[in-house]
Parts: sequence; structure tokens; C-alpha cells
Amino acid sequence: MNWDDLRVFLATARAESLTAARGFLRMDPATIARRIARLEEDAGASLFLKSPQGYRLTEAGQRLLTHAEEAEAALGRGLGVLTGAGESLSGPIRIGAPDGCATYLLPQVCARIADQHPDLDLQILALPRIVNLSRREADLAISVSRPQTDRLLAEKLSDYRLSLAASRDWLAIHGAPRSLPDLKGARMIGYIPDMIFDAELDYLSELGVTRVPMASTSISVQLQMARAGGGLAVVHDFALPAAPELARVLPDAVALTRTFWLTRHAGQRDARLDRVTHLLRDGIRAEIARLEALSCR
Repeated sequence: MNWDDLRVFLATARAESLTAARGFLRMDPATIARRIARLEEDAGASLFLKSPQGYRLTEAGQRLLTHAEEAEAALGRGLGVLTGAGESLSGPIRIGAPDGCATYLLPQVCARIADQHPDLDLQILALPRIVNLSRREADLAISVSRPQTDRLLAEKLSDYRLSLAASRDWLAIHGAPRSLPDLKGARMIGYIPDMIFDAELDYLSELGVTRVPMASTSISVQLQMARAGGGLAVVHDFALPAAPELARVLPDAVALTRTFWLTRHAGQRDARLDRVTHLLRDGIRAEIARLEALSCR
């Protein structure tokens, strides 16, 4: 097993499809598939569950991913010593993100990056819509759907979980719903229905809810509405530690999972941006894991 094969494995695992991995590797999908097959033969195990929807890691693939990322980090540190890439980063980097990520994850992640690189100017662009990289609104963009265009490279950052929640005071007065059908008569908090900019954010329709009495284009405002006793809201598990007034409702029936994707221009070759991308990826994964663990206490 050589590093070049591991590089193909890492790109496919992060992109979750041969077509998307092509942008990172500059190989055609057929070549990537052959390289993956060779790696699986050498490993003596299937590393991916392959379907028309993409490539998902098997349990063996997850184990290899951990070691492959450690090897990647070690190689990066070694190259940094030789090329000076270990030196401090500088200059502006603008990161576009949906407001939930921008409010509850990026501040901590960016603060840690800034501690390591004090000459780097990190700008967070929080918008209730998809950030337009083609118009140079940002250098990097975080989204909840993988963009379907060859002009952008998309890398999977992390899965994250969402739950239904309400303030304990509101639940004491109105009572907790006992089943999903009860939500149709409850006071729900969510997105303004005709202003949902990504189908992945249409949580309430997924739960069979058609009326949203309290709504906002901002998930952060929705969380504050729930904290104020406005009703029931779907909230990020990673935001729950910042809202101790809230309690999960119907946790067995409402357990949603979504994915953050990090995108950049396909033709952009920038070692500084590469390094920031790696720092963001590792930082966001660690922060989601930390906060979701806290939300379960």
C-alpha cells in the first residue's frame, strides 16, 4: 500500500463520489475506480459501499480513514519543514457559511486558527442563502448541499445532527407532543416557507408540518424564538449547549442528520488556501464532536 493509493482513497472518502473526487485528483472516474479496487485487493477488505448515489465508507474504510489522515498530516508536517509551509499564514481569507455554522462553530474554530496564525485575517460571511463563489463573495464556502457543478470542488466536512426542542417553561405550560401527528396542531418555529434556499433545510415538511406560525430566514433567530418560549423548533445539536433552557422533544422520532460541505473554485491552486482548508476541516469536525457530546449530557 503506497501513499499515492492512500491519496486516491482520501479524496474519494471525502468527496463520496468518483465524479467529485476527479476534481481533487485530476483523474478520470474509471481510473479512480481501478485504483480503489486495487487498494481493496491489497487491503483484503471492501472499503466502500458503492451505489448510484455514491461511495460510502464501510467499517473497514472508516478504520483506514483514521490512519490515512494521520499519514497525511505527518507528510504535511514533513513537507512544511522542507518548504517553509509550517510558517505562519497571513492575509485575508473570507469564509461563507450558513448562519448556524457561522454562529455556533466558526467563531471557536477561527479563534484557534488565529492563535496559530496571528497575521491571518479571517472573515466570516454569514448569509441566509448559498454563497456565490463565482462572484468572488468568498474564498471558501460551507454549504449543506454538495454543489452540482464541475467549476467547484466540494469536500465533505462532517455530518451533524438536529433535534426537535422547546423551552422547559413552554413545555410545562403546553405539554410535550406525544407523537409526530401531534406536531400539526403545535406552535412550530421554522424557516419562512417560501424563502428556504436549500431543500436540505426544509426540516418541518419532512416531519409532516405544513403551518409555521413563527418563522425566520435565520436558524439562529429560530433558536432564540424557542429559548424565549415561542414553541417547538428543529435545532442543531451543536447549538444546544448554548441554549440550556431547551429540552429535546420526541428524541426517538426526530433525529435528523445533515452534512456540511466545503467548496472552492476548481481551478484555484493556492498553497495558503490549501492549508486553511485543512485547518477548517479538522477544526469543524472536532468542534461538532465536542459540542454534540456536550448536548447529550
